[in-house]
Amino acid sequence: MIMRLHRGLAAVPSSLLALGLAATLALSGCTSFSDSVAGDATPSATSAAAEPTATPIAWTDCNQQIQKLVAGQPGSDRNLSFECGRTEVPISYAEPRGAKLPLFLVRVVMAGQTNRIGSLVVNPGGPGASGADAAIGLSLTLPTEVLSRFDIVGFDPRGVGLSTPVECISGGMKERLVAAEPRPTTDAQLDDAFKLTTEIADGCAKQYGNALGTFNTVDTARDMEQLRQSLGDEKLSYLGYSYGTTLGSTYAELFPQKTRALVLDAAVDPNTDPKTNAEASAKGLEAGFDAFAANCVGLIAGCPVGANPRQFVMDLLTQAGQTPIPSSKSGETRQATSGVVLTAVQAALYDTASWPQLAQGLAAAQKGDSAGLFSLADSYSGRLDNGTYSNLFDANLAINCADTNEKYGESEIRNLAADWGQKYPLFGAGSAVSLYTCSVWQAERTPLPPRDAPGSAAILVVGNSGDPVTPLPGAVDMADDLDNGVLLVWQGQGHTAYPKTDCIKAAVNSYLINLTPPVDGLTCPA
Repeated sequence: MIMRLHRGLAAVPSSLLALGLAATLALSGCTSFSDSVAGDATPSATSAAAEPTATPIAWTDCNQQIQKLVAGQPGSDRNLSFECGRTEVPISYAEPRGAKLPLFLVRVVMAGQTNRIGSLVVNPGGPGASGADAAIGLSLTLPTEVLSRFDIVGFDPRGVGLSTPVECISGGMKERLVAAEPRPTTDAQLDDAFKLTTEIADGCAKQYGNALGTFNTVDTARDMEQLRQSLGDEKLSYLGYSYGTTLGSTYAELFPQKTRALVLDAAVDPNTDPKTNAEASAKGLEAGFDAFAANCVGLIAGCPVGANPRQFVMDLLTQAGQTPIPSSKSGETRQATSGVVLTAVQAALYDTASWPQLAQGLAAAQKGDSAGLFSLADSYSGRLDNGTYSNLFDANLAINCADTNEKYGESEIRNLAADWGQKYPLFGAGSAVSLYTCSVWQAERTPLPPRDAPGSAAILVVGNSGDPVTPLPGAVDMADDLDNGVLLVWQGQGHTAYPKTDCIKAAVNSYLINLTPPVDGLTCPA
């Protein structure tokens, strides 16, 4: 069973997806969540009107450690310096002077800045992805015009990475999740999926109790306002990808007068309920696979998976379901089930740069070697080279479920799995079953507010006509809902748009630097 991990995740260099910042852990002085909050702590309410005092950020030079991590990456020859930071925010904004929660940050500064504007705070999506990693990765890829005017600042949101990570799903359980049947439609398969989901929810509830609801987007947006003040910026400049658009638009709703320039790339639709969003996700991923297949078949050198990639994958899923496929990687003991195969496919659809690896990996797996597919699947699930996992799974589930009150019963999900399994043969059933996750999640909920952000500055919303993860209608809806939303469209494939083409790059750069948004609805070619 593929867990629908992401509302979306911006691509960063694969070696930076899990940096393993052991050295910076010591520098940041991060503590565990259990050290920060008593087991009976409760999350804040959305209506909380408390005005806490921002805490200064304790910055430490971590240039040497991070330079070693990025060595050899494209862009690593830029003259960049890195600082690691630590600060604290209220665990509950209803009690701003109560217990605190430590947050971890990374700030990147390019030498030779002129006419500095301030900080550009970044979030790569998820929820559950590291903003600190994103700051490092984006500093290697963002246009130098932006780096010459902004410090790039990324923070791990509450519950993520090095910011008091929520950790309640064992590595073994994550292996089971990835390996499980990805297209459950029979009664037995659905029973197994419901049982596994409930086991996870019960384990997290037992470990965290009422405090599990602390990890939510509304409070993270409030954290971001504390960080803006601590950074010394009069107003917020922000670049958020995918789920980062949910976080950014929530910030704009809560603090419209504090917005300077917000870029919301690969927008998550603010108007859809979880069921509608899950079906749109299945539909988008099917379209993304068709785009991959068409590209592969059109290769001059020939497609490694033949003239019918969809049928090839269907056959491979059957093969792996009957006899899991071993890996040639030294020391690897895992074998690829159908769940691993489809997780790898889904991972590759995020970025067209991964399409060649997917085609080669599928072809190799059919011949008995799943190493290439495990590489893709591991990047999606947050599995590190040493066999351990980041807390991407844990944080993704906790935050997604804290953000909604919607629940779906087993009977409805069984019907949806049958229906969507026919409409969307690769991804439909799995998307339907993902709705069960939050139905059995035992935590306080802090639903997302409507987001029109009256009184905000112009907010640039970017959508991609070929985005398989957050389809274009989401960006259209978000730009329409925001009182001052401006829509920018890219006619390309893959997840997220900036800074992939000159047209997109020019429009976003001008907005960030000069506060000059493009004409509403501007469309950039692929």
